[in-house]
Amino acid sequence: MIPFNKPSVLGSEEAAVKEVFFNGKLSGNGPFTKKSTGWLEENLPCGRALLTPSCTAALEMSAILTNVGPGDEVIMPSYTFVSTANAFVLRGAMIRFVDVDPETMNISPVDIEAAVTGQTKAIVVVHYAGVACDMDVIMDIANRHNLWVIEDAAQALMSTYKGKALGTIGHLGTFSFHETKNITCGEGGALIINDPALIERAEIIQEKGTNRKQFVKGMVDKYTWRDIGSSYIPSELNAAYLFEQLQHADLITCDRLKTWQMYYEGLLTLDKTGRAELPHLPEGCMHNAHMFYLKTPERDALMSYLQTHEIMAVTHYVPLHTSVAGKQFGTFVGEDIFTTQESEKLLRLPLYFGMKKEAVDHVIERVCTFFEV
Repeated sequence: MIPFNKPSVLGSEEAAVKEVFFNGKLSGNGPFTKKSTGWLEENLPCGRALLTPSCTAALEMSAILTNVGPGDEVIMPSYTFVSTANAFVLRGAMIRFVDVDPETMNISPVDIEAAVTGQTKAIVVVHYAGVACDMDVIMDIANRHNLWVIEDAAQALMSTYKGKALGTIGHLGTFSFHETKNITCGEGGALIINDPALIERAEIIQEKGTNRKQFVKGMVDKYTWRDIGSSYIPSELNAAYLFEQLQHADLITCDRLKTWQMYYEGLLTLDKTGRAELPHLPEGCMHNAHMFYLKTPERDALMSYLQTHEIMAVTHYVPLHTSVAGKQFGTFVGEDIFTTQESEKLLRLPLYFGMKKEAVDHVIERVCTFFEV
């Protein structure tokens, strides 16, 4: 069986995790946390990076930092993971789902503009498959309407938009280090803070609403409860594994890009003959090969066919506005022209670090055989 995903393993992670035991610091904000956040701040670069237990946690922190609450509206695509919406629903906001651009499956800027009301507080963009949204247009909309922009860059570490790292363009950015992501520690995430005015409060929120970080730095002689917050700090074990991955981020990305390119070249005939659509990369966007997908009305049949040949290909999100909770906590603004239609055609092919050329060639061969190309 060719699996859909294998978590990245370099081989040096075990030694790093063992070092944590000798350091005598298992809880978060230890040496490896500092190394990992330092890497993010230097290599993205960004004003401040905080490790979190997940991208979900980073999104929840974003909702608190932007003071989203009851009566507020937050605009986002319906084609996204549930955490994107949940973080803001937990604060009492109503979600305004909008359509996607079918070429990228990213949020449509035109539909964002049409969804803005006097109650709109924030725009959450999702860089699907590590391909950038149209951030120039989106930031212009946000600036004109005085809105926060949060980048859900869960899939987008090492991707850029016009030379800028995704996650560093909006006011806040969030990353995931789940085992399905390019760079992983099993479960983990990061909050990227691009507005310096938010840094101090973010550190308090991360530390359960206390100023403990200031206490550790010797800035205060005791720490107290200062704000709402939660336990948004991962353990040093996760941070140690993560740091080893971050140090080899270029290696992992290059390997995945090679596999992505093999898929693209091997399946391009399908796109040219109209049998299936391949991913579209807008000008100025450099992606990280997080996934390779194709779109076809024969999606389900193709998926079953590949499974019979021991190839695991998978679908992706069910649009949130069609779900029970989505109908309760949000509304779709405008017409659902592409979101549902395109989501029902999308199939993701196996792609992981270290995938052998023989495996890629086998997938390509079977896909082409299905389409009789």
